[in-house]
Amino acid sequence: MKTVMMTSLILFSILGADAQKPKLEKATFGMGCFWCTEAVFQRLNGVYNVKSGYEGGNIPNPTYDEVCSGTTNHAEVIELEFDPKKISFDELLEVFWKLHDPTTLNRQGADVGTQYRSVIFYHNEQQKATAEKYKALLNKENAFGKPVVTTLEKAQTFYVAENYHQDYFLRNGEQPYCRIVILPKMDKLEKLFKSKLKH
Repeated sequence: MKTVMMTSLILFSILGADAQKPKLEKATFGMGCFWCTEAVFQRLNGVYNVKSGYEGGNIPNPTYDEVCSGTTNHAEVIELEFDPKKISFDELLEVFWKLHDPTTLNRQGADVGTQYRSVIFYHNEQQKATAEKYKALLNKENAFGKPVVTTLEKAQTFYVAENYHQDYFLRNGEQPYCRIVILPKMDKLEKLFKSKLKH
């Protein structure tokens, strides 16, 4: 009888722990250099496991050099997991739209090429519909003064980038690129979305 009781208690504790684990969803965004994108989304409360990588191209397992050549059609993106109870996909999109220029085709600042395109890789029909709704609204309201050229593409195979690209801003914050390009984005994030940031 004691054994049955102990087994039941163990099972209940395991099930209870599983029930308390947040049900995470995936999101994938490309908004220029993935170092910038990763740095921004890592700061958001409810966002976990942010990885820099490549998606949307036509060769398997591309290298950084191959993607930079502009011949593989991959975009530099980040794939993340988020807890919709802490931050919604709508809120992630708001950060996405406001922290880069979605009106420049295949370009962000000095970074030029299809690998730097503004893109949302949607993981389900709900994400697609939400992104379409906001893109249409931004264009209707002429929010940026120019049409939004962000592409909406069905999520494909995500290839994790080389190790030295991961946590780039966290590890290389003093580098000139980080100070000149990424730091202003982080300041803007702090100003616009302070209530959504991790403490």
